[in-house]
Amino acid sequence: MGILSWILFGLIAGVLAKWIFPGDDPGGCIVTIILGVLGAFVGGYIGVFLGMGQVDGFDIRSFFLAVIGAIVLLALYRMVRGR
Repeated sequence: MGILSWILFGLIAGVLAKWIFPGDDPGGCIVTIILGVLGAFVGGYIGVFLGMGQVDGFDIRSFFLAVIGAIVLLALYRMVRGR
């Protein structure tokens, strides 16, 4: 996937993660994109660790893993911030 695809993928995954796991977090669109893209990487590692195979394209499984990874990052961020 190209960089624009990853940014759009990250934005959608980050928005969905914030919608599933709401809270008072600072940050706008850029933070949401970063959260989603990093969440995609974390979700990919979680998927490989759990034996779900490699994440090498855009499909529903990779999107699900990206959202799960973004939720994990959001939870870690909130624990570090102490909220």
